[in-house]
Amino acid sequence: MNAFAALADDTRREIVRLIAKNGELTSTEISQNFKISPPAISQHLKVLKESKVLHMKKVAQKRIYGLNDSGIHEMEHWLSDIKNLWNKRLDNLEKYLLKIKKERSSDRK
Repeated sequence: MNAFAALADDTRREIVRLIAKNGELTSTEISQNFKISPPAISQHLKVLKESKVLHMKKVAQKRIYGLNDSGIHEMEHWLSDIKNLWNKRLDNLEKYLLKIKKERSSDRK
């Protein structure tokens, strides 16, 4: 599953927001912020880890989750590419509209 598909779920977006706000958290700390079962949260964490949105490290018996910079940068890069494509399209539209406006003003003279 890719990062965008993983983040299509409300609970997973809230998990990411929670970690972004608080820094690294254990799965228990994350679970305490939701009204769903810890096993359900574990499944969400698994999806986020597999999609490279989060990373997980084990410290003794604890699993600690944090944002995965590479996954976040990958999404950011994709969004930047889309934004640039739209900016180019809008620039072309502006040029075209200015051309039409200029042609209409010269026709009136």
